[in-house]
Amino acid sequence: MKAKNVLIFGCSGQIGRSIVRKLTKENYTVTAVTRNIHQKGLVLKTLGNAGFINIVESNIFDETKIRELFKKADICINLVGILYEQKKGNTFKNIHTVFPSLLAKLSKEYKLKHFIHLSALGINEAIDSEYAKSKLNGENEIFANFPLATILRPSIVYSVEDQFTTSFMSLLSKLPFFPLYYGGNTRFAPIHVSDLTDTISYIISNNIYSKIIECVGPEIISFKEILERLLNLIDKKRILLPIPLPIAELSARIFEILPKPLITSDQLRLLKYDNILSGKYKTNSDIGIPSRRYFNDEVKKYCYMWREGGQFSTDKYISIKDSKKKSNQN
Repeated sequence: MKAKNVLIFGCSGQIGRSIVRKLTKENYTVTAVTRNIHQKGLVLKTLGNAGFINIVESNIFDETKIRELFKKADICINLVGILYEQKKGNTFKNIHTVFPSLLAKLSKEYKLKHFIHLSALGINEAIDSEYAKSKLNGENEIFANFPLATILRPSIVYSVEDQFTTSFMSLLSKLPFFPLYYGGNTRFAPIHVSDLTDTISYIISNNIYSKIIECVGPEIISFKEILERLLNLIDKKRILLPIPLPIAELSARIFEILPKPLITSDQLRLLKYDNILSGKYKTNSDIGIPSRRYFNDEVKKYCYMWREGGQFSTDKYISIKDSKKKSNQN
């Protein structure tokens, strides 16, 4: 059977790299679209065997060039998203609403077999967040233009290549204390990137058209508990300090001035809402792909990079030293 051609936007992130690796192993040919082939191309080339991956440099709003890519595609996957707005047109509206709408229209025009779009969990409830509203508007535009689309709403996605656990471990390893917003009570259901890409692959291979699928890991963990687990994994003790909302809002306004803000005002508003299953839509478990990877087990595989002594400070190393002492005593 001839391999299907999968057109992917947003390949340079952790989810993109993971899904490219998986699909090329399963004999799909992938066209990976990137805005900067000189920065991202070298990494992308190593994700699949020769002949299974084609890297194309394009502005995502260059409709003329994108049309050419759709002519050869069977399936389109959109993973493009931003956590905060930037200059040069990188607004929530452009990235989360206008661009997905364009891809949906082209998917219909060129009669693609499937269009899979990555959205976010909890956006129905977060009515005061511009990020959430843009994501929700993007979903509505997609279904208006390509009703057979499948939209995935994951909770926080983590891995060694993420900007979540790695950023927090970097900060926790340096700062004497860390702020807790809303008392650290916001709940999440973190999903490992491999569980999410397994879900995407399953949707493609089994021709699942379920509209909205919520994707979560096997555990519900509060923000405070996530920080406590990370501290334990990197063997650090830090003060987790609840801060009043007015101070949190002021700090967010200051942080969002930075090129890569720790938190923005919009993200602070998002933290008011739990990031767990709503009970209104099908889940990855419902379609037959329950998450198998647990937070501590997976983060433990790479947390040593933030421990003093690196991998040689792990419990395994300590147990080796203990066993040597016992043998010497005997």
